[in-house]
Amino acid sequence: MEGGVHPADASSFKDCFSLAWKNPYVLRLAFSAGIGGLLFGYDTGVISGALLYIRDDFESVDKKTVLQESIVSMAVAGAIIGAAFGGWLNDRFGRRFALLFADFLFFIGAVLMAAAPNPSVLIMGRIFVGFGVGMASMTAPLYISEASPAKVRGALVSTNGFLITGGQFLSYLINLAFTKAPGTWRWMLGVAGVPALLQFVLMLALPESPRWLYRKGREAEAITILRKIYPAEDVEAEIEALKDSVEKELEETGSSEKIDVIQLMKTKTVRRGLVAGVGLQVFQQFVGINTVMYYSPTIVQLAGIASNQTALLLSLVTAGLNALGSVVSIYFIDQTGRKKLLVLSLIGVILSLGLLSAVFQETTTHSPPVSMSQTTHFSNFTCPAFEHSRSSANWDCMKCLKGSHCGFCASSVDKLLPGACLLSDSSVKIAGKTVKETCQGEGRLWYTRGCPSKLGWLALVGLALYIIFFSPGMGTVPWIVNSEIYPLRFRGVCGGIAATANWISNLIVAQSFLSLTEAIGTSWTFLGFGVISVVALVFVLVFVPETKGLPIEDIEKMLEERAFQLKFWVKRPEDVKKNSEV
Repeated sequence: MEGGVHPADASSFKDCFSLAWKNPYVLRLAFSAGIGGLLFGYDTGVISGALLYIRDDFESVDKKTVLQESIVSMAVAGAIIGAAFGGWLNDRFGRRFALLFADFLFFIGAVLMAAAPNPSVLIMGRIFVGFGVGMASMTAPLYISEASPAKVRGALVSTNGFLITGGQFLSYLINLAFTKAPGTWRWMLGVAGVPALLQFVLMLALPESPRWLYRKGREAEAITILRKIYPAEDVEAEIEALKDSVEKELEETGSSEKIDVIQLMKTKTVRRGLVAGVGLQVFQQFVGINTVMYYSPTIVQLAGIASNQTALLLSLVTAGLNALGSVVSIYFIDQTGRKKLLVLSLIGVILSLGLLSAVFQETTTHSPPVSMSQTTHFSNFTCPAFEHSRSSANWDCMKCLKGSHCGFCASSVDKLLPGACLLSDSSVKIAGKTVKETCQGEGRLWYTRGCPSKLGWLALVGLALYIIFFSPGMGTVPWIVNSEIYPLRFRGVCGGIAATANWISNLIVAQSFLSLTEAIGTSWTFLGFGVISVVALVFVLVFVPETKGLPIEDIEKMLEERAFQLKFWVKRPEDVKKNSEV
């Protein structure tokens, strides 16, 4: 067994913050390792704003949706390899070494991106960043979990989630700060190297995970660190529990070093833990969160907001709500429990996606018509598809945007009145001005992603509600559950498998979102995410156990007996007994 019995009561949140006064060493460990989450979050958020300006600098990126998706998703592809390799690296060389190596890779990637002379080098930098992010994404919560007192384990691992969302919020601030600077997107992507360098320096002064050290036979080092983490009255029991856990492994396997994958899959507790852990990581992505984070400025434009800067500003609000949700998670995770937060989160996500789907359906079917007189006003820039259409009288903004390289120039009187359908090719200029510049020069709004709508604000409300519901539950809980659900011996490998599944799912969603919106429309895309969220809710109810306040031995026993407690809102008898004893 690892860890004693620690009931998670209403004081858990206070206990977590009292560490800052009583034992700042634990908080220092958690926040230093949590910078890995900051790297994760910053990269997720920064590319959404940078992409708006990369399209302006590289014409090939502006014209090819696949190239845009590749710039976003190649970091995810790198993260898949980083997470898979990270599992082995964690078990072989330790959590601290894995974080240092991740920082090194991330820094190299940031330099490559900032200096990229063409899309190919930019994509190469994204891959290196992905290696680092993938490795850090599974190592940071693992390190924090193993260096935390069990009573506040959930809250401290939630700090990693908070730093992920904090990184996303920071990325939008950086994006806004550099919108007017020369080399806009280069600064946005290059600044990513700063947190990697900071964590590298901080981790050099911190110890290895005490549990990993103990498993490797370095008992004296492990005990020294445990004495710094736990209060004097608890440390001896914790050391004894860790010793029993490792001895039990040796009795069962005969070795504390080599991990047999076949044996891993045959072990019932590990197999069931992987179903719950991997399933949560997959559904975290398939309910659509990283389409919101990667493409939020684009989604805002799809809702009818024309300005790049306004889209970034509204996306900053989205990222701020995401960070706020992580703070809510820190407060409730050890009180409410993991499963209840997941269920409430998914119910809200389903309702929010339904609202988004309905709003985008309305904006798509009721977009402003195209006026022949407005279009001929810009005779040199008329969209070829509109000019040669036999049914041009039936064209509206949405049909115009579906034309080859066409954009919509709204009426100067009211953006909802008929406008012009024009060529959106930035290489075409008349009197030294592009189509976009000519349109905006007359005080009009220029649309290439979405159309003007009186309901655009409602899409922003739906987006905000989605983040508010997602962040405290599905945003943080999958990482927490995966940091505590596996036996110590298999924790690195299983955590790597789950993180790899997360990044593969992330890649699928990131690579397909823009293509899906073009093929079936934004409304149906969000509706699809809503249906997947319903399936995720059923999965959580059936397969995910409640691990709140439980020592590892009890979690293993629950998985062995498959006592998953479908009535998650009812207190377990042992919880009532524990709380009465406190």
